[in-house]
Amino acid sequence: MSAAATLAREGAVRLDRAALGVLGALEAALADVPAGQAGVRLWGRAGLSELLHGPLGALAGTLLPGARPVRALLLDKSAAANWALAWHQDRTIAVRARHPLPGFGPWTVKRGVTHVEPPFALLARMVTLRVHLDPVDADNAPLLVAPGSHRLGRIEEDAIEATVARHGSRACLAAAGDVWAYATPLLHASARAARPRARRVLQIDYSADALPPPLAWLGV
Repeated sequence: MSAAATLAREGAVRLDRAALGVLGALEAALADVPAGQAGVRLWGRAGLSELLHGPLGALAGTLLPGARPVRALLLDKSAAANWALAWHQDRTIAVRARHPLPGFGPWTVKRGVTHVEPPFALLARMVTLRVHLDPVDADNAPLLVAPGSHRLGRIEEDAIEATVARHGSRACLAAAGDVWAYATPLLHASARAARPRARRVLQIDYSADALPPPLAWLGV
C-alpha cells in the first residue's frame, strides 16, 4: 500500500529516512532556537523556510498535491522539559492578523501569534509532518495516535476518551531522519518520557488551500 493510501486509511504513516539527507541543514537552521520548550513557533527563518518549501515540501506534496507549509513548530522534550500532552485534535491555524469571518473562531493569541479555529473541512484537507531530529523509542515519549480517528470529523471533548478506546492507540517510534506524516485532525497524545533524553521534533503543517481574504496564513 502506498504512503498516501496508508495515510488516508490510518491517518498516519512513517516515511523511513525521508529527511536523513537534510538533517544537517535543519540542525544548522535551528541552532539558535532556545532549547527545552514545549513548542517554539518558527517563521521568517530563510534557511529553514527553504527546506520546508523545498525537499520537505516536495515530500508533503507526495501526500497532498499542491501542499505548502503554513506553520512550523520545534518540540524539544528532554529530561529537563518532560511534559505530557492529553489526547486532542489540532483545531487551530496560525494567521497573520485577525479578520473576523463566518465559520472562523474562536480566536486566540499564542506567544504573540494569532490563531483561529477554521471550518473543520479545511483542517481535514491538511497534513502534518513530524521530522525527527533525534531517535524516539517506547521509553522516550513517542507520539501516540488513534488510527482512523481523522475520519470522524470534529470530536467533542467528552467523546475523546471513548473514541480512543474504540480505535486503540499506536506509538509512533522513529529513528533520526524518519518522518511521520499524519492527517492534521487525527487524535494524538504524548506521555511523559519514562527514560527522558533528547527528543526534538520539527512539526510542520501543510495545506493546499488559500484562506478567504483578507485572512492569510502566517506561513514559515
